[in-house]
Amino acid sequence: MTESKFQFNYEVYSDISELSEQDAWLLTEARTVTEQAYAPYSNFHVGAVAMLENGEVVAGTNQENASYPVGICAERVLLGTVATIHPNVPVKSIAISYSSDDVKSDHPISPCGMCRQALLEYETRTAKPIRLILSGQEGKVFIIETASFLLPFAFTKSELG
Repeated sequence: MTESKFQFNYEVYSDISELSEQDAWLLTEARTVTEQAYAPYSNFHVGAVAMLENGEVVAGTNQENASYPVGICAERVLLGTVATIHPNVPVKSIAISYSSDDVKSDHPISPCGMCRQALLEYETRTAKPIRLILSGQEGKVFIIETASFLLPFAFTKSELG
């Protein structure tokens, strides 16, 4: 038997004031767009804002539904919009934030498993890493250089032949 380890480095900032001007702007946009989320069931509003390689900015929010499986996360709304409006344009960075009526939004959250798979697929599709900026409405900020770090042992198109 052999043993292996998977680990990655990421940046931790105490708050938005430590970020570059562009990253701070993108995170501010993500924090603001959470207001557009449709989350009447969970009261958990998520906003995702992408800076594309061509300089365009696209936003997405979570959209819930009374039939729970029909809802969709902000990250996948965002990626679908990017792929439709700007086909095959790589995403440089995505800032993701949340607000809630029930819990304090003072720490970063990470994309769910389905969103991690969708982010990885978009990275593979464009052959470019997607840099993630994760934070709540206040507090610490995490920056992860590539979404693929969040999904080790990923299922990709290479498994399909």
